[in-house]
Amino acid sequence: MKDIERRIEWRFRKALRDYRLIEDGDHVLVALSGGKDSLLLLELLARRSRVFMPRFSVSAVHVRMENIGYRTDTTCLQQFCDELGIKLHIVTTCFETRQTSQSPGSDAWRKQKTPCFLCSWYRRKEIFNLAQQLGCSKIALGHHQDDIIHTALMNLTYEGRFEGMQPKLKLDRMPLIIIRPLALEHESDIRAYAESRKYPKLIKLCPYEHDTRRTSIAHLFSEMERLNPEARYSCWHALGF
Repeated sequence: MKDIERRIEWRFRKALRDYRLIEDGDHVLVALSGGKDSLLLLELLARRSRVFMPRFSVSAVHVRMENIGYRTDTTCLQQFCDELGIKLHIVTTCFETRQTSQSPGSDAWRKQKTPCFLCSWYRRKEIFNLAQQLGCSKIALGHHQDDIIHTALMNLTYEGRFEGMQPKLKLDRMPLIIIRPLALEHESDIRAYAESRKYPKLIKLCPYEHDTRRTSIAHLFSEMERLNPEARYSCWHALGF
């Protein structure tokens, strides 16, 4: 387990350095879903914030979606944040089943989107709003290297472009930057670390978790790695990050 901890810490520091994710004076808002990835992200950033340079602060937000059966024990999340000395904000929202306008979020717009997209879109909206209220400069998301490669493979398969989520992305319409400090982490290492740390478990899994294109792409990527153990690094190199 010590080897896994060292790999995780090394890749985390490398991502911060290579992609210049954290700067002096940053206030980083961590999107805390309650899954293993976001818990690890918060733990790593909380520890790093206690290092002298760069000086930055960390807050966390957990968004409850009322009309999706996906729940986390917020008491455990609060305890987790308290142990790290991090302020946790809990926000509740939902997405409407009936709308009258034709703007994003409207009924016409909604019909063309999957429940996973809508859930993510409305969660992000709440996170962006809170980040601006708190005066945060950056929002940290828990996407790891597997997630980024899966996204690129989805885009290639369904949209004809090989493009993944960027480790660092400046938003056009808001004074915020999205960062993904776990961009170099392997999901298998995160899973093993989470089990050893006995991270809090979800109370109820998302009903759409095992019925998405992303799940199919994850199986495809596993087959690619079986055929070539270096497939991960080939994909990452092709993305050009």
